[in-house]
Amino acid sequence: MSFDNLCKLLSEKHPQKFASWVLGTPQTEVTVLKTELSIEPIRADYVTFLQLQGRILHLEFQTKIESTPPLSLRMLDYWVRLYRLYRLPITQVVVLLLPPKDESEITTTFTVENTHHQFRVIRMWEENPEPFLQDSALLPLAPLTATNQPQILLEQIVQRVNQVQTTQRPEISAYTQILAGLKFKKDLIKKLFREGMMRESVIYQEILEEGEQRGEQRGRQEGRQEGRQEGERSLVLRLLTRKLGELPPEMREQVETLSLEELENLGEALLDFSSLLDLNAWLAHQ
Repeated sequence: MSFDNLCKLLSEKHPQKFASWVLGTPQTEVTVLKTELSIEPIRADYVTFLQLQGRILHLEFQTKIESTPPLSLRMLDYWVRLYRLYRLPITQVVVLLLPPKDESEITTTFTVENTHHQFRVIRMWEENPEPFLQDSALLPLAPLTATNQPQILLEQIVQRVNQVQTTQRPEISAYTQILAGLKFKKDLIKKLFREGMMRESVIYQEILEEGEQRGEQRGRQEGRQEGRQEGERSLVLRLLTRKLGELPPEMREQVETLSLEELENLGEALLDFSSLLDLNAWLAHQ
């Protein structure tokens, strides 16, 4: 999944939150519209169209300003197609995820002779991180916001992800790490999220303590090691099931036979898994 498409996914999962953020006022009645526009239909892969009260909100997510055809021409094209279809006022907002590398000008208009079309641009690197840290729907975008201390911001994001409701935490964590990859080194992301999510989370500690309590009955020193391994195994199996669905018996059996070190490595690797094929390939190399 591309970075732009992930933002589209998030905005369609949380349309009210995104509309309220972009427009700066609370939005209550928001409906996601289809992304295929008539007249030689085009598939708008990285945009979101939201039906508001008496208005259409067109969100476009871009990692870079350069495109073919030019972004400003595309925005005019979308406006014409949307207006022809819905006959409503249209607010168009481009969300730029990264600043231009060559400091090129960021245009917000399309002008040719008597035709003048204007749209808004949100520069994520200039956005205040606080609203994103306080809202789990917007949290995955937080790594891209303004900061003079990037690592401290990422540490704050990890803490905030760790406070998210347990059922939503793995998904939000995965989305946040993907978008953080636009700005931070992969090793730092994995290190901070692994420490924050798997070492300090309540669920991890509960599982680990349960395992250690059972293990201590078989001997204090040996029991703590076995308990730790049992806790790690239980956590990894839960995360795998939540991310990939129910594991086939033979695959689950393979995971249960892994050593503590292998389980810890799997706990890190599974963040990048998208299907059982990824898990199968990882197990095949052990």
